[in-house]
Amino acid sequence: MNLYTVPLSRTVKQMLMMLADSVMLGLALWLSFALLGVDFFSREDSAYLYFGLANIASVLVFFRIGLYRAILLYMGLQSGFIVLQGVTISTGVLAATAYFFVNPSSYDNSVFPIYWMISLLFIGGSRFVAKVALQNLIQNFRPKEPVIIYGAGSSGMQLVAALQSGDQYLPVAFVDDSRSLIGNTVHGIRVFSPGSLFELIENFSVRQILLAIPSATHAERKEILNRLEHLPVHVKTVPDLFDMVSGKVGVDEVRDIDIEDLLGRDIVPPNPKLMGACITGCSVMVTGAAGSIGSELCRQILQLNPARLILLDSFEYGLYTVENELLEALPLVENGNTMDLVALLGNVCNQPMMEHAMKRFAVETVYHVAAYKQVPMVESNIIEGVQNNIFGTLISAQAAERSGVRNFVLISTDKAVRPTNFMGATKRFAEQVLQAMAYNNSKTCFSMVRFGNVLGSSGSVVPLFRRQISTGGPVTVTHPEVTRYFMTVQEAAQLVIQAGSMATGGDVFVLDMHEPIRIVDLAKKMVHLMGYDVKDENSYKGDIAIEYTGLRPGEKLFEELLIGESVTGTDHPKIMRAEEEALSWQDLEALIMSLQTACKRMDLHQIREILMEAVVGFEPKEVATDPLWEQATGDKEADRESKEKKKSDSKVTMLYK
Repeated sequence: MNLYTVPLSRTVKQMLMMLADSVMLGLALWLSFALLGVDFFSREDSAYLYFGLANIASVLVFFRIGLYRAILLYMGLQSGFIVLQGVTISTGVLAATAYFFVNPSSYDNSVFPIYWMISLLFIGGSRFVAKVALQNLIQNFRPKEPVIIYGAGSSGMQLVAALQSGDQYLPVAFVDDSRSLIGNTVHGIRVFSPGSLFELIENFSVRQILLAIPSATHAERKEILNRLEHLPVHVKTVPDLFDMVSGKVGVDEVRDIDIEDLLGRDIVPPNPKLMGACITGCSVMVTGAAGSIGSELCRQILQLNPARLILLDSFEYGLYTVENELLEALPLVENGNTMDLVALLGNVCNQPMMEHAMKRFAVETVYHVAAYKQVPMVESNIIEGVQNNIFGTLISAQAAERSGVRNFVLISTDKAVRPTNFMGATKRFAEQVLQAMAYNNSKTCFSMVRFGNVLGSSGSVVPLFRRQISTGGPVTVTHPEVTRYFMTVQEAAQLVIQAGSMATGGDVFVLDMHEPIRIVDLAKKMVHLMGYDVKDENSYKGDIAIEYTGLRPGEKLFEELLIGESVTGTDHPKIMRAEEEALSWQDLEALIMSLQTACKRMDLHQIREILMEAVVGFEPKEVATDPLWEQATGDKEADRESKEKKKSDSKVTMLYK
């Protein structure tokens, strides 16, 4: 037996409702006369017959206009209009019957408006009471979680309708900033001002607030989130307006707040000319295409209708995943044009493969994303970091030059500026490789784009914090004063494409990252917006503790974007061009040869010295370590000790003889 429906057929239920309405209409007629002091039953028999026929006609009208098609549990505003329409027609039918078939002197005309009001109360009120009773009955078996909806606009109304028919959330109040909406009732739910939030949370025992403001700007969302941050609730949001309109997701598919909302930055609309200059109709290659930045670049490049898109990565499963995703999106953006999508499994350090691929597919633009970016990992695997980040860039750039590639854009990092770690040093060395080649009269236009942390990228703190909060903490932060620049992966990819279109050769583009954010502040915001309190020296009753683990090897408190002070604007307000000194190709070539020899010998001390000489401001804070180098050093030490032991044994043997 279903707990939420009466075990009767739909037809039987409709007949019972028609019978109930007939009784209520008769009762309403009797009360109408009684309120006027008239005895309804002191009239000729024919009057009862005509009033009875009017009653039956009214019920048939209700049936005709669809009142009995509405399900009580899900009746809303539209059903209320049907009730109003039906009762009004019923009053008209009754008035016409009395006028034509009943003695006019036996009744007062004021009986009809009274009948209209009482019938409306009975017919509409009975349904409302039944709906509330059913909802309460359902909640006893399947309790819903009370929630407040922030935003009483069209998205909020759609969300309420979806949630009321669901079994997870029970909307108890609307909150909206619009003064014209405050005090109104939408879908039976009252709209309150934001100032009433704390009282509403207490009164309804609310643990979640759902944001239904998909059309709000990032700045507006940030302001609202700042207002909600210190409330003891978990803040969630409805999907993006475009996703709802396109049918990708339903309005009731709520999710956690995206950390992009906390940045409060509105993305500058991309310049179509800059976006398509190096891509539309061209053969484009993206190295590191399986990574977070590389895959987002591929998505946006696909929208710009290149003639061919080559995805290159050494991560097999990641390459397989992004290729399948792009193949599914391909028919949506093709617009009748033929476009070739090629997935290449390979390493950027493979010179023959890189050169052959660029010539085979007549590549015109390369976005070089492939690199090792995790500071602690590169710090303990320095030799491979040098091979991939420096020589991988050199090999890719030389292959591009030999293959006639027009544009080559390197994705760099703010950690390349006065680096304290080997990852940053290798990226700055890679920048200088391109600068030196550009200034050496290369026909390929080399440029690089430098920016900070990308939200949602592999290794980002955001998913780590969310996972730690979900498991009860603690949230780990390296240092209370550590700050970082942040940017969304979508914005970063757009700006990279546009910056590459403005390159003239050797350009170092720096993206406007706005103000840096303290990581501990970011952690606290996430704790609060997920409905918890921070446990610290000021609040021992908090839920989630924040622990400081200390700076990791090579990590800085503050990151920078510029090496010097010379910076100029460009055609895009979010992209700057840095004027920085660079080594000549002759000087850099000698360093490259020495670095190559040191890598072959696994001489970590020599690698460190070369990087310190080549990269201005590089001051490694930690002692250089690498498992391979330590093993090689250990083997050499063991060989030396073995040789000394053999010599000693030989001397002992001679003495014995």
